[in-house]
Amino acid sequence: MITTRRTYMPLATYPEAVDDQAVLAAAGFAVSMGGILEVTTFSVDIPQVPSPMAGLFIDIPGLVQAAEDKSRSECSRLHDLIRGIGAPPAVNCSTREVLLSGLLNAAAADARYYDLAVLPWSRDTASAQHLIEAVVFGSGRPTILVPNSARPAARLDHIAIAWDASRVAARALGDALPLLADGGRVTVLTVGDEKPLAGAALASLLASSLEKRGVKAHPIEIALGEKTIAQALQEKALAEGAQMLAMGGFGHSRIRDFVLGGATTGVFAALRLPVLLSH
Repeated sequence: MITTRRTYMPLATYPEAVDDQAVLAAAGFAVSMGGILEVTTFSVDIPQVPSPMAGLFIDIPGLVQAAEDKSRSECSRLHDLIRGIGAPPAVNCSTREVLLSGLLNAAAADARYYDLAVLPWSRDTASAQHLIEAVVFGSGRPTILVPNSARPAARLDHIAIAWDASRVAARALGDALPLLADGGRVTVLTVGDEKPLAGAALASLLASSLEKRGVKAHPIEIALGEKTIAQALQEKALAEGAQMLAMGGFGHSRIRDFVLGGATTGVFAALRLPVLLSH
């Protein structure tokens, strides 16, 4: 039986690190869930490709060395930043040097040894987007994305679940419930006009099931209207006071487009609260 939750937060530092506020928000949220937060910053080793033109006009070796030095420096700076929110054993920081081409695979593989991953979300940082995609689709572990606007609470006592009675939604629910503090509550959100559902009153059915298991639950059916599914779910979750939204649904093309960086879809273009994704 697992008695200590271990949360993993990988951070890329090349070509740039995600903004400090997002890092602090993600680390603070992870700490608020209890257990141990293990932060790994990745410094990059950039292979130099021989070229007959190298050194004639541009100092390629010098540029590569400067980029590697900056990456290592960012690792140290991020450690100092994160340690400000908590001391060991609650927060542990380490640095791992990897070939640039192997960074994403390394982060996904490392995440498999933890209970979940927590990642800072930034719509404007490509390295953060690529790391999110790698961990969500490659780790097999639930991943929580945290925007820089998130504020950590003393404990996680209210979560919302996007529910359509599908396998992936059940997986998200199963991943989220162990994170809920004792005596916490769940808001069950069903979008009635987004796609055909497996039955009627699905939110009420899940809420009733949770109540029988000793979890306070409240069902809500919402209408999509002109909003994207992400907008509708986040708005209602925030309106109800939820601290996190849990969802699966990666069979849904628009959700997958979000994770893969489909900016034109508008899905999660503006993350407004921590979102747990299960794949």
